[in-house]
Amino acid sequence: MPVLLLLVGAGLGWAWYTGRLKNFTYEDGLAATLFLLGLRLMTTGKVLPGSALMAGSILWAAHRRRGLSRSRMPVDDARKLLGVSPEASLVEIRAAHRRLIAKVHPDAGGSEELANRVNVARDILVAEMNRRTPRAS
Repeated sequence: MPVLLLLVGAGLGWAWYTGRLKNFTYEDGLAATLFLLGLRLMTTGKVLPGSALMAGSILWAAHRRRGLSRSRMPVDDARKLLGVSPEASLVEIRAAHRRLIAKVHPDAGGSEELANRVNVARDILVAEMNRRTPRAS
């Protein structure tokens, strides 16, 4: 058991260090906890409730991930929406976002859906820039 805890801790440390836990949410933590509880129930002889918890947490996490990936837009569409070039810097992307969100924000008379699209476009372009730029080690 201590070896398993050490391996899980090392895996979490690696995921945190490489940035893979950046999008980890409360719901992801809850699904992981339910999965581990199901695993514990299965190893103590309670196969049916354990397998139900494990299957439910896996299906819930997969459903959430599929829903999150559908809300993404292509990088080209994000550039068009913000009106920036493919060579735009982080400063230019943020300036374009601020300029556009000031016009389309619900408090300024815009729609919530369009404001969300502008925020998603900014997030996609910043993530794309981070993927293109090698990380200094």
